[in-house]
Amino acid sequence: MATVDYPHIFLDSASVPMLTGTRVKVVEIVLDHVAHGSDAEEIQRQFPQLTLGQIHSALAYYYDHQEEVDQDIARRLQKVGEIQSRLGDSPLARRLKGVKNQP
Repeated sequence: MATVDYPHIFLDSASVPMLTGTRVKVVEIVLDHVAHGSDAEEIQRQFPQLTLGQIHSALAYYYDHQEEVDQDIARRLQKVGEIQSRLGDSPLARRLKGVKNQP
């Protein structure tokens, strides 16, 4: 397991930054912060098992590695889009859009 110079952060075997002693990825904290504008206290309400120290370490790691983490987020979003395109709309989504069931 690789180490980094951030308290509470380690790199797993795939070099994904994680919060030590948890299964929480740094990117999960970052997405809550960036996408929803959540501050550390709000993030802690969403992740009550985390300390404020862990959350601040995750955010510090992000701001020191912003380009790399942003690229990871973009890659993840692209993969989700590809999966959604491949699967198409669910029957519920088609009904909500007013599209009749197709055989």
